[in-house]
Amino acid sequence: MIRPLRRSIYKSPAQLRLMIEPGLLTARALAAACAAVRPGVTTAEIDSIAENVIIAGGGTPNFKMERGYHHTLCVSVNDEVVHGIPGDRVIEAGDIVSIDCGAEVGGWHGDSAATVVVPDAERPDIVDARERLSAATQGSMWAGIARLASATHLNEVGDGVQSYIEANTDAHGREYGIIEDYIGHGIGRSMHEDPPVFNYRVQMQGPAVKSGLVVAIEPMMVEGSPDTEVRDDEWTVATVDGGAAAHWEHSIAVHAGGIWVLTAEDGGAAGLASFGVTPTPVA
Repeated sequence: MIRPLRRSIYKSPAQLRLMIEPGLLTARALAAACAAVRPGVTTAEIDSIAENVIIAGGGTPNFKMERGYHHTLCVSVNDEVVHGIPGDRVIEAGDIVSIDCGAEVGGWHGDSAATVVVPDAERPDIVDARERLSAATQGSMWAGIARLASATHLNEVGDGVQSYIEANTDAHGREYGIIEDYIGHGIGRSMHEDPPVFNYRVQMQGPAVKSGLVVAIEPMMVEGSPDTEVRDDEWTVATVDGGAAAHWEHSIAVHAGGIWVLTAEDGGAAGLASFGVTPTPVA
């Protein structure tokens, strides 16, 4: 029997260089979308801003390449974890808004996500709790990326993420819930490729971390139970108990000189500094 050829999960140096442009374009579009989050703006308007940046930069919104999805972003609000569909929902003071964005340039993909908490002078306690949740989630992402820099096998990343969350609790000393049903992934010619990237400890080692590995690390954390449900639109994932959620993501390349965060303008230097890791540009 002739077996189909399996595409390697490792990219060549030339292919890694081709992933720089879509990563940076994704970063610019996501930054523009996050800057637009304020009371009175609809999620569709935020989506349009990101789309314009990607098209002006010579790219294509790669979320639109997913079967059945017709938007540039996923915009998830409050108890929505991921895959929120942009529309006529109006952003309000105190909302926690997670934005997931991706761009394709020349057949190569970028993918990144960030969370914004909208100020609310009348509800400072809620805003503070949501900012703590977002900061913990963002920190766990950087902890996972930092672990990737020294890991021998990919699943060490999940231990880095989980260890960080266990060390960072909410204001009442409770651990945040780690979403396990949705995880990170490889990225390259397609937005979603092998290998899976877990946000929590697993027994398997996973593939070797070596030059050419490109992955999207994207922890999702919630204030309460990590149990989720998919809403009637068949896309939006929300917490069952109504707890707020946060989502952060970057695409990272491993190369001969170290690691480089493709979806960060500085390659991840600022985020990795507190972990003692210095990223090295892809040569």
